[in-house]
Amino acid sequence: MKALFLAGGMGSRLKPLTNDLPKSMVPIMVKPLLERNILKLKECGIDEIIITTCYKAKKFEQYFGDGTKLGVKITYICEDIPLGTGGAIKNAESFFDDTFIILNGDILSNINIQDMIKFHKEKAAAVTIAAVQVENPSDYGVIEYNEDFYAKAFTEKPETLPVKSHSINAGIYIFEPSVLKEIPDSEVVSIERETYPLLIKKGYPIAVYKSDKYWIEIGSINKYMQVQQDIFDGVCQIEEFNHQSQDIYIGENTTIPHSTKIIGPAYIGENTKIGPYSTIGPNTIIGSNCKIGVSNTINNSIIWDKISIENNCTFSNIILNSTFTIFKSSIDTVNVENQNIKKNNIL
Repeated sequence: MKALFLAGGMGSRLKPLTNDLPKSMVPIMVKPLLERNILKLKECGIDEIIITTCYKAKKFEQYFGDGTKLGVKITYICEDIPLGTGGAIKNAESFFDDTFIILNGDILSNINIQDMIKFHKEKAAAVTIAAVQVENPSDYGVIEYNEDFYAKAFTEKPETLPVKSHSINAGIYIFEPSVLKEIPDSEVVSIERETYPLLIKKGYPIAVYKSDKYWIEIGSINKYMQVQQDIFDGVCQIEEFNHQSQDIYIGENTTIPHSTKIIGPAYIGENTKIGPYSTIGPNTIIGSNCKIGVSNTINNSIIWDKISIENNCTFSNIILNSTFTIFKSSIDTVNVENQNIKKNNIL
């Protein structure tokens, strides 16, 4: 089975995290979000990946190449202008001659993909949509379905309360190629607002796979911070970090002297050097290829890759990149280049 990632979005609500990155490339526990999702699919035996891109499209190929380093085959389709979810799927039509899976590029979940594929086959569906429950569905696409778990209606971002359903579209779909003929060529199309209602009207069976597993759409800075904390808390599982058996992860070729204290939960990437007499953690992520000087204190913070910090610094409740600092308590953004105190502490 092949997989299609819809990764063309700009991620305006994630700025400044997305000033220089597509939103599906923001780091989640050091690794890009899209890498984590590709590796989850690989575990299910899905190793042929198509990625539709638009904003900062070159960033994907620069990082993933042809997919060899992840053990998969990756093909890219770059849109000149955003085509919407439906238009992007239609644009990839030539790659699919059998059942395939589609994932939005800005989600992270523990939804059981193999079980969803089995459900799709059992339901003899043209499309299967993963659905999760949320308390407030007003920011999402709401799905109404019958007792046999076939969709009856879709309402995208309902404005009036109460809503008829709290089951929302989780942005994971299984498609049969036959439905692609219902999406017009070379047009901006919303799969949620246009294609799904059309398919129901035409009698296509759309199955709804309900899941109670972890799911999050990383569409804001608050959600970006939440997903990292959810991993620390064990609410969201990633392969290399188990908060119950080991709440400190240290990547390969990272050096930490005996005089430095690491307080879990903490996640430190590869090839990072931390100086003596420092305290790192709790609830702290330090990226790969970082250099942390002597006698530093870093807690409740996210430090991206390739950051150098001088001696005797204290960082708390921030997201730190080479070009910005976000203070997590207030979600205020400071341009590092324009703030002398921060600039002097970051090489």
